Amino acid sequence: MIDFRRFYPKSVIVAVTVCLFVVAGFAQAPAPQPQAPPSPPAAPAAGQAPAPSTPAQANPVPSESTEHKITPEQAAQLFREVDDILKFASKETDLPIKKEVKRRLISRDEVVAYVTKHMMEDEDARRLRRSELVLKKFGLLPRDFDLETFLVALLREQVAGYYDPKAKTVNLLDWLDVEQQRPVMAHELTHALQDQSFGLEKWMKAGSADLGESKKEPTPADIDNDEISTARQAVVEGQAMAVLVDYMLAPSGQSLKDSPQIVETLKQRMLVGTADSVEFRHAPIYLKEALTFPYRYGMDFVAELLAHGGKEKAFAGAFLNPPRSTRQIMEPRTYLSGEQIAPMPLPDFKQDFKNYDRFDIGAIGEFDVALLVDQYAGVEASHAMYPHWRGGYYYAVRPKNDPNSSLGLLYVSRWSSLERSAEFSAIYAKSLMQRYKRLQQVKDPEKRDDDAVDLATLQTLVGRHVWLTEEGPVVIETKGDMVFIAEGLDEPTSNQLEREVFPASNPASH
Repeated sequence: MIDFRRFYPKSVIVAVTVCLFVVAGFAQAPAPQPQAPPSPPAAPAAGQAPAPSTPAQANPVPSESTEHKITPEQAAQLFREVDDILKFASKETDLPIKKEVKRRLISRDEVVAYVTKHMMEDEDARRLRRSELVLKKFGLLPRDFDLETFLVALLREQVAGYYDPKAKTVNLLDWLDVEQQRPVMAHELTHALQDQSFGLEKWMKAGSADLGESKKEPTPADIDNDEISTARQAVVEGQAMAVLVDYMLAPSGQSLKDSPQIVETLKQRMLVGTADSVEFRHAPIYLKEALTFPYRYGMDFVAELLAHGGKEKAFAGAFLNPPRSTRQIMEPRTYLSGEQIAPMPLPDFKQDFKNYDRFDIGAIGEFDVALLVDQYAGVEASHAMYPHWRGGYYYAVRPKNDPNSSLGLLYVSRWSSLERSAEFSAIYAKSLMQRYKRLQQVKDPEKRDDDAVDLATLQTLVGRHVWLTEEGPVVIETKGDMVFIAEGLDEPTSNQLEREVFPASNPASH
């Protein structure tokens, strides 16, 4: 998965984005009534590329010197309430309290300094840069977007609290009102219980290998395992969100299980943000979706497990038998049924890309394709398409000894049927109009003149098609349930890759 979320410090489980949104949104959420939930926020028009981030200047984050602070008496009150809220979280999850949780009051600047320090570590900085360029190649971030600057600014704006599993400490914030901190504590103390029973740092390390940094070429199993850490993060945050919601609903005698309309409202508001969440509100849609994925989809995943197996399955059971992909998080029935999807065979990357330097590699999971389709065809098309995903991977390269050249890209995806692969090919082909300044289809001399593709009206795309762009040729070939895409690669390399992805075909003879 193209997952920039890994750049937050590995030693901290941080509620960077959602807790403040949820708390603010909950106060405005309607009580359950027999009516349809509010409509989701308007999606970008089909084919619309994300707008560059241009944060407004209204409602800036206060500086340390001007920011409102809670009083010493309020801080002492919060500290006293930690134990009671921890007991509530333990009751809700059936995770035992094995020891007292340490507590600490910190400032916004301390939080930002801590996270920024870890983001600047060499390994994390390299991974951040790679993911940023790959996301831009796919058109999911504007070409002039500075991801590192955005993440630091977002963290300063949105952090609501965090639990540090290395120090075994819940960090409370000296600028957040007491009323808002209580549900945040319910969220973060759930992380403390998870840590006491399962060891969060060790548990989250599974599947965290950076394929782009590995000296070995990946195996099909490596690609298959590439989303494990993302799926586990959704378990960690989904459980904490479930406890947070139950804590907020407890005074009314309601819970996550019996208040689906309120939960749906909260999830929708997570994608919108509050009036003073300037950085988030102006973020590209990909970042909004990706940052909130473990909270929104994780909460739904936990709710589904609660409905089918109770607390044991939804909490301890999800740690003992964790999901392995975003598909299992987005579609919990696939997790509950034990669905197995065969790993995709891979080309001989080392031989095929002998004239290139590897830049990055990873899985393109169900959540990734949901965002690609959402970006270029809209929300409805995305919801209709992503359940038909059956596998995918990308391999990004640069020509040897040319570190400043544009990225070359191989992207192979597998779908449930030819019908669905043809639909995805059409959506991806139409995205080229938004992603490249110059785009010209290469005429196939063996085809009639009227076989030219009209991208503006395209609904399905089968066969092999080539376009020329300012960054090199783009090849899209659809055959059976497979889609082959090569961008910016030389013709011999692209042809060899096609022969391996479609063994019975010979692209040179098309």
